Amino acid sequence: MISRPSRHCTVELQALPSRIGQVRRIVSAQLRYWHLDPLIDPAALGVTELLTNVHRHAEPDKQCTVEIVLMLDRLTVSVRDQDPRLPRLRAHDPVSTHGRGLALVAAVSQSWGMHARDDGSGKVVWFTLAVPQPASAAKSPFAAYGAGRTAPPRGVDLTRPVQAPVGAPAPPVRAPAPTPASAAAPAPATAVRERAPAARSAVSP
Repeated sequence: MISRPSRHCTVELQALPSRIGQVRRIVSAQLRYWHLDPLIDPAALGVTELLTNVHRHAEPDKQCTVEIVLMLDRLTVSVRDQDPRLPRLRAHDPVSTHGRGLALVAAVSQSWGMHARDDGSGKVVWFTLAVPQPASAAKSPFAAYGAGRTAPPRGVDLTRPVQAPVGAPAPPVRAPAPTPASAAAPAPATAVRERAPAARSAVSP
């Protein structure tokens, strides 16, 4: 039975080799659906190792439950079986192909642990992975102090002229760049008014 409410996935299975690969694919698909692609490889590796331990060591049967839960910035993957005996992290031979399950889980996870169930019906082994933060949030333009400020700082009076601190050198005064002769504005034209001719007397001499 598979239950997939939002941010939660539970898979019940017999920890047999054929089912372990199937659960690994289910976990990968669920993380891809949650847009957590960077966590697919470590989560799939961790759940594979935990299920392999159930297959090899759990008694009286291999019935178990895989649960993945996403809460804020942390993904938790746990495997619950019906054997109350807790596994031990043991030193292993570097060339050995067995006995490295918990060491691999510890290597790929942010944290991990185990506990026996209160009713004595089995145990839970779990590990957590840190959820990567979106790039947009990490590079927010408002992350730096004062970014995007449009108002003056509090306590600054804009009605008074800004004075330089005592002893501070005066800012250099730059003379205006000379204007080329060709670009000089022409002198204003003199208004020429034409005088009307003097009125002639209508009386002939």
